[in-house]
Amino acid sequence: MPIPTSITIRRPDDWHVHLRDGPMLNACAVHTARQFARAIIMPNLVPPVTKVVEAASYRERIRRAVPAELEFEPLMTCYLTDDADPAELLRGKQEGVWVAAKLYPAHATTNSAHGVTSMDRIARGLEAMEKAGMPLLVHGEVTDAEVDIFDREAVFLDKVLAPLLKRHPGLKIVLEHVTTKEGVAFVEASGPRVGGTITPHHLSYNRNALFKGGIRPHLYCLPIAKSEEHRRALRRAATSGAERFFLGTDTAPHTADTKECACGCAGIFNAPVAMQVYAQVFAEEDALDCLEAFASLNGPRFYGLAPNEERITMRAAPLQAPERIDVPGGNKSVVVFHPDTPVGWSF
Repeated sequence: MPIPTSITIRRPDDWHVHLRDGPMLNACAVHTARQFARAIIMPNLVPPVTKVVEAASYRERIRRAVPAELEFEPLMTCYLTDDADPAELLRGKQEGVWVAAKLYPAHATTNSAHGVTSMDRIARGLEAMEKAGMPLLVHGEVTDAEVDIFDREAVFLDKVLAPLLKRHPGLKIVLEHVTTKEGVAFVEASGPRVGGTITPHHLSYNRNALFKGGIRPHLYCLPIAKSEEHRRALRRAATSGAERFFLGTDTAPHTADTKECACGCAGIFNAPVAMQVYAQVFAEEDALDCLEAFASLNGPRFYGLAPNEERITMRAAPLQAPERIDVPGGNKSVVVFHPDTPVGWSF
């Protein structure tokens, strides 16, 4: 089919966002708000967001960081720790502060040192979430150093997530930033209470790109990109129209100096280009008719929210986006994600 010159869809939402705090928040929040009406905000600040009052305060800082002319709603999450309080989880849900809770296995990724060391430790909290209809958002990787980094998602599904689903049969779960064919198959086989988000960067490149011409720190994220067969599985899932896969950018800014160093941080800042890259992928897969479902309908359906009424229009034109954005208060910048292959969509 010929590629259209433009596409109009309901305004999308981003169901996985890192905005950080302080000067970084002030630099980055606007880029998410320009593209998305709502976003699930990750709670892995330093210190992490574990209390209702902390989440409410963070939400207000986000709102202040977004220009008044942009309509944007941050949806807050609780960072689960081994001593997560069921009463606090329920209070945050009842007061409309927390939409979900986030499970980071301890030391799995950026700012996850306070994460969960055993599912047994949070069983009471999960039972409370199950009764309240509060989804659990999962960073799906084991942290055992003996497990190959490229296998950690698949092992997590088998050893942790499958038993967790059996133990809590009413708990809704999102497997965030799916990166493997096993992850795709797990979501597909698990029924309507399990969803999966897929990032623009995992759709755009495989692990070979990390080493193209040398080590490329700005393509390093966790979960790490996998082989081409896994990328193909992700593209099939995202563009299939299946209801339980939806948009989650996992945009995760770090300043360039913390990426370009001896032990660089994991994370990719894709907020300024996210929808353009998604549109490119869907066009390449001859599936632009499925973009609205993935970006604008499936996520709200899973979370029990109404889709946005506002529409956005993207046009077939070469991507125009900055290479970097400056962070206020110092000589710091964040590198913007750009795929190696051309992106032919713009706002």
